[in-house]
Amino acid sequence: MADVVEDHAKSPNGAVEAIDKPRSPPPETTKSITTRRLVISSFWAIVIFLGLPLWWKTTTIYRAQLPLQSMFDWSDGKACRPVFPLRIAIDAPTLPSADARHLLRTTQHALDDLNDFSAHHLRLLLANPSKRNSSGSNGQIDYDDGQLQGEADIALTISLIPAHDGATPRAELQKYAPNLDIYYAPNQIPSPSSTSSPLATFIANELQNIFAEEQAALAYLLSSSSNGQMARVKSLPPETAAAMERQKTRSFKYAPTYHLTFSLFTPGSAPSAWDIGAALEEYIAPLLHSLSPISNFTVDTQVQLYATFAPSIHKPDFDEERRAWTLRREDLSGFINAAEWPLSPSIGMGPTVNFVLYVPAESQSPLVVKENGGHSWLVPQWGGVLIQNPASPSSNPPALTKEALRPAMLTFSNQLLSLLGVPQTPDSLPLRISTLTRIHAASLLFSASSTLGSLARLTQALPGIAIPDNVASSVDQTISHLQAACDDLREGRFHSALEHARVAEAGAEKAFFERSMVGQVYFPDEHKVAVYLPLLGPVAVPLVMAALKEVKKISARRMSKAS
Repeated sequence: MADVVEDHAKSPNGAVEAIDKPRSPPPETTKSITTRRLVISSFWAIVIFLGLPLWWKTTTIYRAQLPLQSMFDWSDGKACRPVFPLRIAIDAPTLPSADARHLLRTTQHALDDLNDFSAHHLRLLLANPSKRNSSGSNGQIDYDDGQLQGEADIALTISLIPAHDGATPRAELQKYAPNLDIYYAPNQIPSPSSTSSPLATFIANELQNIFAEEQAALAYLLSSSSNGQMARVKSLPPETAAAMERQKTRSFKYAPTYHLTFSLFTPGSAPSAWDIGAALEEYIAPLLHSLSPISNFTVDTQVQLYATFAPSIHKPDFDEERRAWTLRREDLSGFINAAEWPLSPSIGMGPTVNFVLYVPAESQSPLVVKENGGHSWLVPQWGGVLIQNPASPSSNPPALTKEALRPAMLTFSNQLLSLLGVPQTPDSLPLRISTLTRIHAASLLFSASSTLGSLARLTQALPGIAIPDNVASSVDQTISHLQAACDDLREGRFHSALEHARVAEAGAEKAFFERSMVGQVYFPDEHKVAVYLPLLGPVAVPLVMAALKEVKKISARRMSKAS
C-alpha cells in the first residue's frame, strides 16, 4: 500500500483536523529499470531472432530452381530446328562403280531441284556390293558413306535391275518391304559427261511421289507448332491442309500402349462363338508386330448376344431396289448402344480401340448403309464397326470360322491403321509405318516442348505455387531427352528419336501435373493471414504495449533532463 502522509488544517470553528494525503512512490532504482528493459528486450529478441525465422521457415513455399530460359527456348522453337534427312540406298550390283556413283550424283541433283521443303530432304547413298555379307540370303549391306556410321535408319532401298523387255524405266514398290525396284535398259545409264538423264529424273520423280504425303504431314505439323518458325515450312494447298486436319481429328493421340477390343454382337442367339484367336493370329498379329517399334498393344475379345440397337436411331428400312435393309448415314454415329453394350471406354493406361462385328438378325439381313451400300464405317477416336451379313439370309451360322472372319479382320486392320494416323500412301506398309515413326517423333518433341513452356509460364504467373525437387528433376531429364531426340532427328536415327521424345513427353506431363504443386494454388496468402492472426494477435499485443510504454518513459526522462 502507498504510504499515507498526515497533514493538518483548521476548521471554520478554529479546530485543527488531520488530513490523510497519498504519498508518491519512491523513484525507481537504476537496477530495476535495467531489469525491466532486459525482460522486455529478451521477449522481443526471442520473437525476432527465433520466432520470426522459425515462422518464416515453416511457412515459406519451397520453389526449386527451374531453367526457365531453356524451357522458353524449347517452347518457342529456338533450341531445336527439326530436320528429317531420309537415307535412300541405291543397290546397283551390275553397274560399274563409276557409273553407279555418277547416276547417284545425277539423281541427287534432280531430287534437290524438286524438293521445296528444306526440313525434309532425301539423301542418296550407294550400297557397296563388295562388302556384302555372304553368310546368308539376307546379307547386310554396307553403305558408302563416311558420315552414316551404321546407325542411321535406311528409309528405302532402290534396287537397279537391268531389263531386256517391257517398258523402261519402270518402278515397282514392294508392298511388305521398304524396297523400290527400278527396271532400266542398259542404254539409259547416263554417260560420265552428262549432267542429267531420263533415268535419274525418273528415279527422282518416283521418290518425290513416294514421300509426298510424308512431306505434307510434316509440313502441316511444323506449321501448326511454334517450332515451325525456325524452319522453312512448305506451303500446303488448302485441300491438302484440310485432309491433314481430318486425319488428325480421326486418329487417336499417340500413346505408348493401346488396348484393342474385338467384340461380336448379334441381336439373337446365333452366332454364339467365333474363331477369333486363330483369326487374330493370322490377320492382326503380323500388323501389330510391324507396329511394335512405335507402340505396344494388348488385345481382348468378347461376345454379346441379344444386343439391340440404340433407341436413339431409326430402325432399318427395307429397300425394294436393293432387296436389303438400310441404315441412314446420320444414324451411324449412334449405332453403338453405349447404354447396354459392354464397351469399356478405357482399360489400363492406354486408350481403348474398339472393333465391333455386328451380325444382323435373319429378319433384317442383308443390312447395309443406305447412301453408299457399304457395311463398315469408322468412328473417329473410338474404333470401327463392320456389319457381317450371313451368306444364307435364312439363318445365321452357330459359329464364325477363321475363313468367315477374314474380310472383317482385313477391314479392322485398315481401320486400325487409319485410327493410329498411318498415312494412306505409299502402297508399301513398312514405308508408311516408318513415316508414322517420324511423325510421332516430331509431334512428341513439339508436345513436350509446349508443355515445358506452359510450366514455365505457370511458375511465373503464380509465385505462391510450390515447386518440389522432383519437378526440377523431371524438367532437367525432359530437356536432356529433348536434346537427344533433336540430335537423333538430325542424324537420321528416327527410332531412337521416337524413344527419347516419348520419355521427354512423359517427363514433361509428369512435371506439369505434379499433385503437390497443383494443390498449393488453392491456399493463397490471404488464407495464411486468416489462420495466423487469431494466434499471433493475443501474443503480440502485450509485447507491443510494453515496448511503447518503455519508449514513452525513456522520452519523458530525456525531456525532464533537458529542462
